[in-house]
Amino acid sequence: MSTSQDEISGQASVVAKPQRSLFGVLLGIFLILLVYALYFAKDFFLPVVLAFMLALTLSPIVRALARRGVPAPVSATLLVFLSFCGVAVIGFVLSGPIVALVEDAPKIGRELQERLSEVKGPLARVLQAGDQIESVTEAASEPDVQKVVIAQPGIVSRAAGNLLSVGTTVAIMLVLSLFLLASGSMFYEKMVQTFDLMSDKKRALRIVYDVEREISRYLLTVALINAGLGMAVGIACWLLGLPDALLWGVAAALLNFLPYVGSLIGIVLVGVISIVTFDTLAAAALAPMFYAGFTVLEGQFVTPLILGRRLELNAVAIFIAIAFWSWLWGFAGALLAVPILVIAKVFCDHFDGLSSIGNFLGAQDVREAEH
Repeated sequence: MSTSQDEISGQASVVAKPQRSLFGVLLGIFLILLVYALYFAKDFFLPVVLAFMLALTLSPIVRALARRGVPAPVSATLLVFLSFCGVAVIGFVLSGPIVALVEDAPKIGRELQERLSEVKGPLARVLQAGDQIESVTEAASEPDVQKVVIAQPGIVSRAAGNLLSVGTTVAIMLVLSLFLLASGSMFYEKMVQTFDLMSDKKRALRIVYDVEREISRYLLTVALINAGLGMAVGIACWLLGLPDALLWGVAAALLNFLPYVGSLIGIVLVGVISIVTFDTLAAAALAPMFYAGFTVLEGQFVTPLILGRRLELNAVAIFIAIAFWSWLWGFAGALLAVPILVIAKVFCDHFDGLSSIGNFLGAQDVREAEH
């Protein structure tokens, strides 16, 4: 009897191996097709993902107002309208400084080279020698060959096209987020209705609400923290006399959605503007030093104190996510990389079969602290 049971179990394992292999192949094909769809259908998926992120961020406020008797459609309409007004006002106020900064970019580059000429003297001579060698090589090889230069669209036409695309994305995001917030729990109820057993319905509903609560709390808290960081950076730049302090405050708030990378980019940008603005390098170093100090204070003390250690992420996973989503959707994808990573981690933590992925996405000290 035991021999027959062993034979049956052995046959079952033999059958299960091809099934697992087939599942792995199908999963790989699905992931490749998913990435392909996300890349080529960016104009559709990007506003949809942004709408879900905005809805998750504002959902705690909608639920809090609902407990006080404010209907969800009313609070959702008010919040989305305020969000639109905020984006419109910030875009209008910053449009002038951004256009001026783009137009003055060549001048800023020349002034930066002049200010740093003493530091980069040896490197400049090496680069100049390389340019001379390249010019001699081009002149010596095929002098009769004519170079064809393809005319590129002007900066005005490119800016108009980008502005129209951004406006369409923002409009779709706001309208879809309004419907998501106004519908309340109807979206979750429809999703739970796909299950047959009542126990499965309850478990699915509990998981959905847990995931939504953790993600919405994270997104809302991080958005408020980043807004505070942007205010601190903007006020510091204004007190130090740096031009367009509001622009650098908003940039600091947005770039802080990119851990490590965003703060480094912001510090470098503020440092460049400081070098071409102030007379001495000592005075120019104050603004980037304040910026770096605020980011260290936020990253090491404020955010861990408010959010705790549970949602801390693996640094390697963060860099991979930022690189992947920036390649997929550009700067908007880079800003969405970490929130998407947090959603994936929270979702994996609620399923035993995906717990290993959640542990990989989490920080190392979090898992050690749990043991």
